[in-house]
Amino acid sequence: MRILITGGTGFIGKACTKFLTAKEHEVIILTKNKDKAPLYAKVISEIDEIKKNDKIDVIINLAGAPIDKRWTAEYKNELISSRVDITGQVISLIERLKTKPKLLISASAIGYYGCQGGEKLVEKSAPVTNFTHELCKTWEDEALKAENYGVRVCIARLGVVFGIGGGMIEKLLPSFKSGLGKKLGDGSQYLSWVHLHDVVRAFNFFIKNDSCSGTYNITAPNPITNEQFTTAMNDSLNLPTFLFIPAVLIKLIYGEMGETLLLKGQYVTPKKLLDEDFRFKFNTIEEALSQVLENQKQL
Repeated sequence: MRILITGGTGFIGKACTKFLTAKEHEVIILTKNKDKAPLYAKVISEIDEIKKNDKIDVIINLAGAPIDKRWTAEYKNELISSRVDITGQVISLIERLKTKPKLLISASAIGYYGCQGGEKLVEKSAPVTNFTHELCKTWEDEALKAENYGVRVCIARLGVVFGIGGGMIEKLLPSFKSGLGKKLGDGSQYLSWVHLHDVVRAFNFFIKNDSCSGTYNITAPNPITNEQFTTAMNDSLNLPTFLFIPAVLIKLIYGEMGETLLLKGQYVTPKKLLDEDFRFKFNTIEEALSQVLENQKQL
């Protein structure tokens, strides 16, 4: 198959490119960062480089500005535009392609559900309104326009992704190794995580199974609290866990982003994937951290 990946030089995009190329698919990466693209993939910098008679079987839409920065009014606009604008370009591409793609996999996030504490959330759970919900809903609504052209759409509501070479673990590892890995606030907020390898496997599951469509939570089956994550990280590094970072300090430093993403959390499970017989390779935080941290040592 010929597969177009937007955001193909990002953390998830690079893993998808490597995995799908190994499966002998032809991968085309849309990116502004050509220097970061792997040599084994074709790279384009503008979506208009794809002509109407070109064949594209699958589009994986991952492009978007990082969510883990302070949310000023200006940056909120960038978070929205970086996702919705490129998704709109994808829809325009689908419209003008003579032969339509079979599938659009479009990223979203579990932030769609808003902050609901320990409420157990599945794909059909009602959201509560906040900025992350509005961001994700606008993004998803744009992607779903592909259905108007007969394209099968899978919306991937991603949890916090753990993996080698990027993501949350790479950002936190230096502070944990320095003995500064503390629980955030009281540590009771839930972390709905997923291993990078299972994200890529889920995308491949969508490609292989024509019956897959609609919205999917891409999270491991066993969410954990921030305190459990902190303890597991420190245990993996043979370090003690004590003290905490006060919630008021996190709010002061990170503002709305810190309060929403770091202190409130969500308990999200992948009901639809499990119901459709997808099996995760990494089900527990201990399995995931063991694999990631062991491989980080080799980098």
